[in-house]
Amino acid sequence: MQLILHTGGHYTEEDRLLKSLQSNHDLLTQAGTHTPSPSTYRGLFRDTLNAMHKSSAADGARDVLLDAVMGESEADRVIFSDANFFRTPATAVVEGMLYPAAPVRMMRMAQLFPDDELQIFMGIRNPATLLPVLYDVAADKSPTQFWGDKDPLDVRWSDTLGLLRDSAPEINITVWCNEDAPLIWGHIMRDMAGLPATTPLKGEFDLLETIMRPEGMKRFTSYLAAHPEITAAQHQRVIAAFLDKYAIDDALEEELDMPDWTEELVEDMTEVYDEDLARIQEIPGVRVILP
Repeated sequence: MQLILHTGGHYTEEDRLLKSLQSNHDLLTQAGTHTPSPSTYRGLFRDTLNAMHKSSAADGARDVLLDAVMGESEADRVIFSDANFFRTPATAVVEGMLYPAAPVRMMRMAQLFPDDELQIFMGIRNPATLLPVLYDVAADKSPTQFWGDKDPLDVRWSDTLGLLRDSAPEINITVWCNEDAPLIWGHIMRDMAGLPATTPLKGEFDLLETIMRPEGMKRFTSYLAAHPEITAAQHQRVIAAFLDKYAIDDALEEELDMPDWTEELVEDMTEVYDEDLARIQEIPGVRVILP
C-alpha cells in the first residue's frame, strides 16, 4: 500500500490542504485513494511512535493500525496528514535545528510499515517568518535550548531533510515552499492523490482566493473556462498575471515580532532560504514542487 504522510510543517497550510483533498472524496475514492478523518489516526500514530522509543512495534501492529484507520474502506493509497508527525510546535526547534526528532520518527514509521511504500509531503517556510512564531510557542526559550551555538542565519531546512533521507533512505520526500502554495495548490493536491496533472479538482484554488480580490477570481475562473486547453506551465503564468493585477496587498504581508530582529537580518535570512532551496533540490530522493 502507498502511505502518503503529509507532515506539515507547522504554520503552513496543513489543515487547509487536507480539507481541499477531502472535498474530492468521491473522485479520490474512485481512484483508489482514501483520506481518513484525522481523528482515526493522529492519536494512534503518536502513541505508537512514542511507545517505540522503549521497544520495537509488536508483531501485527501495522495491520492493527491500518484496520483501525480503514474500517470498511478499500484503497491502494492512503493520505495521512498531521503537522505533529515530527513533534509539536513547542519542540519544533531545538538548538537551532528544525524538527530534530524527524529522522528518528520517520525511521520508526519505516519499521512500522516495512512492506509499504511511504512518501513524505511537506511544506516548508522561510525561517525568517517561521522562527518568530515557533519561538513564541517554544517550550524552552532559553538561548542555549532554542538556538544552541547557531544564529538565525544558520537555520536551514536542508539540514533536516538531509538527515531525514539518511535515516530512512527508502522514503521519498516531496516539498514545496509555503510562499508558493497559492500558485501550485492543485499541483500539490494531485501529486499527493496520485492523479494525472490534467485532473480538475474541487478546492484547487482555495488558497488563491485568500490573496486575490473577488473580481480577479471571477475573471480568472472565466478565463480558465474559456481556455481549457492551456498547459500546466501556461496555467502558472496565467495565475501570476492575474495576481499581478488583483492581489490583495495586505494578504501578502506578514508582521514579525522577534526581539532584536532587523529588516536587514530578515532580508539576509530570505536570501539564505533561497540558496537553501537550491541545496534541497540536490538532495537525492527529495523533489521540490515549484511554480
